[in-house]
Amino acid sequence: MSGAADRDVDLFVIGAGSGGVRAARVASGHGARVVIAEEYRVGGTCVIRGCVPKKLLVYAAHYGHDFVDAEGFGWTVPTPSFDWATLIANKDREIARLEAAYLSTLDKAGVEVVRSRAVLEDANTVRVVATGERIRAKHILIATGATPDAGPKIPGIEHVISSNEALHLAELPNRIVVQGGSYIAVEFACIFSGLGSKVTLVYRGDNILRGFDDDVRHHLRMQLEKRGIHVITGNTVTAVEESAKQYVVCLSGGMKVAADQVMFAIGRPPNVKGLGLEAVGVKIADNGGIAVDEYSQTSVPSIFAVGDVTNRVNLTPVAIREGQAFAETVFGGTPTTVDHEKIPTAVFSEPEVGTIGLTEADAVKKLGDVDVYRTMFRPMKATLSGRDTTMLIKLLVDAASDRVVGAHIVGEGAGEMIQLIAVAMRMGAKKADFDATMAVHPTSAEELVTLRNPTTRHRRDKAAE
Repeated sequence: MSGAADRDVDLFVIGAGSGGVRAARVASGHGARVVIAEEYRVGGTCVIRGCVPKKLLVYAAHYGHDFVDAEGFGWTVPTPSFDWATLIANKDREIARLEAAYLSTLDKAGVEVVRSRAVLEDANTVRVVATGERIRAKHILIATGATPDAGPKIPGIEHVISSNEALHLAELPNRIVVQGGSYIAVEFACIFSGLGSKVTLVYRGDNILRGFDDDVRHHLRMQLEKRGIHVITGNTVTAVEESAKQYVVCLSGGMKVAADQVMFAIGRPPNVKGLGLEAVGVKIADNGGIAVDEYSQTSVPSIFAVGDVTNRVNLTPVAIREGQAFAETVFGGTPTTVDHEKIPTAVFSEPEVGTIGLTEADAVKKLGDVDVYRTMFRPMKATLSGRDTTMLIKLLVDAASDRVVGAHIVGEGAGEMIQLIAVAMRMGAKKADFDATMAVHPTSAEELVTLRNPTTRHRRDKAAE
């Protein structure tokens, strides 16, 4: 048992990221006395070193293509030049503004912010590391997120950066090797390529974006390679050798690649170390995250966890929704759960990916009888720009009920489109509802409501083309 607490509160939140901040603010709104601790910067991974700064860099990378495409529409564009330092300085200024906004929101909500690491001492006591203060809380919420994984201790691992450092490089690398095949790796490969770097993307699996629909995976890889990104699959980085102001990256297949920077984006395991979880009996799930029930309650009744630290669905909007549900359940008197099904998501690659629901393989396995509506076309913009690019739109329909059970898009605006499709799918939209919807012409999105004939009909006994 810990010593006597210095003071009491209703809720102590460890981690001031998206989930923790939402929970703290809502709980305080219900009259709770709330303290939130953050050892780095308020805003968490998404705001400080994830979604937001990454998306700003994605916008910057798009301009590289836009300047070239403009010529096909009659614009005479002088040879553009890019300054990495300006981009990073402007990005940092915006992130500082957002952090200040988060702090202001917490202050207005009456939440006390403690700038320190905090650890559990028992089921109701938290110690603030910076000051040694012990705070007793009726409820404790862990929202510490996830952290980049460097992988095995290969020779030269000290030369490897993560996405955290990639956002603060002193200069844009001429050549970079990115290892990984999911969101972060693919997005940063596209960012660096769009800004002018020569990019090699290395992934251990047979194709990028494991878990996504196979057509999406194949189509995006084809588009990345058209844009000059060298995609190497079935390989891992085995060593990073320093040689004459550059690195030589050794791959498991025997290939060697010269680079100025090497970035690993091979996963972000839950940030559970050093919190005192074991000492107080908080169980860890098989997925490496904190084990929780449908109300985000851990094995210790007074302790809860939300967001990436639980390793359920590691997306910022999910963490926010989980934080809201926790606060409504514990302090609002309204037991609230989060539905982790039918969650839309986007990969801000170039071109963009938007997806929701089942993949084709999963739909066939789960439902048996599935109709596939698929089209691939050259977007209208490319007819004058001359860019060699194609767009993919795919709908999966339960043949028995006519309900749309999956939607997958690769192309410009995919993230925007999938957000609205998600509303329809959560309402149980059928293919007939899509067919009855008037098209907006000329748009790429109109293809969603003009797909009339299945390209594939899967049936339990066979698949009929």
